[in-house]
Amino acid sequence: MKSTSLSLIAGTVALAAVTGFAALTAPGDGGTTEPKAATRLPVEQTSRLCPAPGLSELAETTYTSFTPAGGGGEAGTAELKRSASATADDTAAKDEKDKKGKKKDDKKADPGKSVVSLKEPGAPATADASGSDAPALVGTATGRLAPGWTTQQTTTIEAGAARGLLGVSCTGPDTDFWFPAASTAKSRQDYVHLTNPDDTAAVADIELYGPDGALKSEAGEGVTVPARSSVPVLISTLTSEVAEDVTVHVTTRTGRVGAVVRTADEETGSDWLTASAGPAGTLVLPGIPADATSVRLVVFSPGDGDADLTVKLLGKTGAFSPAGHEALHVKSRMTAGVDMKDLTKGEAGSLLLSPAKGGKGTPVVAALRVIRGKGDGQEVGYIPATGPVGAQATAADNRAKGSTLSLTAPTATATVKVTASAGSDGGEQAVKTYTVKGGTTLAVTPPVPSGLKGGYALTVRTESGGPVYAARTLSLPQGGVQMFTVQTLSDDGGTVEVPAAEQDLTVLDD
Repeated sequence: MKSTSLSLIAGTVALAAVTGFAALTAPGDGGTTEPKAATRLPVEQTSRLCPAPGLSELAETTYTSFTPAGGGGEAGTAELKRSASATADDTAAKDEKDKKGKKKDDKKADPGKSVVSLKEPGAPATADASGSDAPALVGTATGRLAPGWTTQQTTTIEAGAARGLLGVSCTGPDTDFWFPAASTAKSRQDYVHLTNPDDTAAVADIELYGPDGALKSEAGEGVTVPARSSVPVLISTLTSEVAEDVTVHVTTRTGRVGAVVRTADEETGSDWLTASAGPAGTLVLPGIPADATSVRLVVFSPGDGDADLTVKLLGKTGAFSPAGHEALHVKSRMTAGVDMKDLTKGEAGSLLLSPAKGGKGTPVVAALRVIRGKGDGQEVGYIPATGPVGAQATAADNRAKGSTLSLTAPTATATVKVTASAGSDGGEQAVKTYTVKGGTTLAVTPPVPSGLKGGYALTVRTESGGPVYAARTLSLPQGGVQMFTVQTLSDDGGTVEVPAAEQDLTVLDD
């Protein structure tokens, strides 16, 4: 065989391997073929990053790892492992133990050790940790465990300034995050937790914006996050300016990080604040509890123009404008905070922010600070603006009692299927279908697996109709305090669109 023929065959094989979907048709076969539509295929790898849950020796943390059943593909792994270095909180806790003459805790001396490992899709795997020195976790799922992999970190602290039920759906790595509803107020201790999943260091910038614009800060520039490590940054140390409502903007110069804000207030307790959906003209904030005693809306306009917004509460029977808060004007690069107090009046709901009539649809980011209870029984939770459920979304940590699922259809009636997985220690999955009328919020007690033992996951799938937005509230009362945490559910990105490709051997012609 001539060398030119061998080269042609080698080129053909190489191109077929690259495209994966190439049609092995040589040019000049006659006629043309219509381009094929793109195909959605399951992702082959997913990353999740959980922040260090510390700050209190009374902290009791549960990690839950779950992948919905139904995906194909090769067998894979899904593990959450200890980060490579202790956080500042870990170090402070160890120093305190040393001062008291206690034996030094060396659990963090084994970075990379698996904390929780998921073996099969369809049932969650769980693990527990106690105390203030549990580290941040870095996780990766591959193969059939990657599509829709969701991890939840839930911490209970029964007493002290950091008390509360703190829940966070562990985040994926990215390069840009917005956090409205943070604060530098004297009563607050808010930390930005940055976790690096990669083998090289990441460098991040942290910008702060208050009601009058950017807060003076140089300490937030060039924050180094070592490889496979986590760094907590106390927001109030980045600026001397005090503001009740602060928007935190995290970007990376190099690398990528997972970012989440831990808030703590002397009166209302603590919880995690996850990033808002990216800047958009219309935003949905789902899942305000029916018994909320205070609701504060915080909005930031990152662009060069002011934003004029219409505010509507989507309740059980329809949408209405909250009295006195029908509209909101947000100045460019300034944070606006509005106290809506008992907005829901005993009825669960969701907020819809949209451009005012005749407005330009200026992109904004937003979050809610929600309080339940009064006096010493107050407890805080956060609801950031989120994306729709889309094809599939999951809340990983649910108990036999205490879960409420809020489903919102802002534009058109929709039908969703909710699957309660098998339990982590036993039980059979349960499935229920719900119809959500357009312009309303439906708050339900979700299905519970029959014979449940342990915890379980809830997976929501859109069956028909318009877009649906969802949030899960987990309530675990402790000592007369209605402790709760809210996690929004957005499309888990379990599939990706792969464009069809057709081989063109003319590229081999001279």
